[in-house]
Amino acid sequence: MVTAATPSELQTVPHVDLEKYSGKWYEIATFPRGFEKECHCTTATYTLTGDYVTVENRCNKGSVDGKEAYIKGKAFVVPESGNAKLKVQFFWPFKGKYWIIDLADDYSYAVVSNPNKRYLWILSRTPKMDGAVYDKILLRLKGKGFDLRELRLTPQKGE
Repeated sequence: MVTAATPSELQTVPHVDLEKYSGKWYEIATFPRGFEKECHCTTATYTLTGDYVTVENRCNKGSVDGKEAYIKGKAFVVPESGNAKLKVQFFWPFKGKYWIIDLADDYSYAVVSNPNKRYLWILSRTPKMDGAVYDKILLRLKGKGFDLRELRLTPQKGE
């Protein structure tokens, strides 16, 4: 039986073309968590690798010119999710839910969270995002029930 979604249930985009999604993304804003605090110039690179997606996250710690931090993991597509739900693993056996909840038609930006809305990443193919595009993303996030008081812009080189 299919039931209607309640406003508190987070929905993903209907489908993600993982080939188009692959490549380098710049973090524009995030809900900073322990492993990301003090990060600047944060990027994520996704590469299709057989049955999974290789995930490589980088950031500079402390400042835009700080020491680079790097972590590599794997993301596994959740079956029947249209490739919009993945489980990301950086440390075996733990996997985190990675849900693509907003995506530009041309794959120029993406918004990622998890079902409990405790994590949030606004990603762009370029280090800077057009202000009007960013504002529209924020409006959609508010409509999805996100409390954006924790949201922090991520400094990138040249800012």
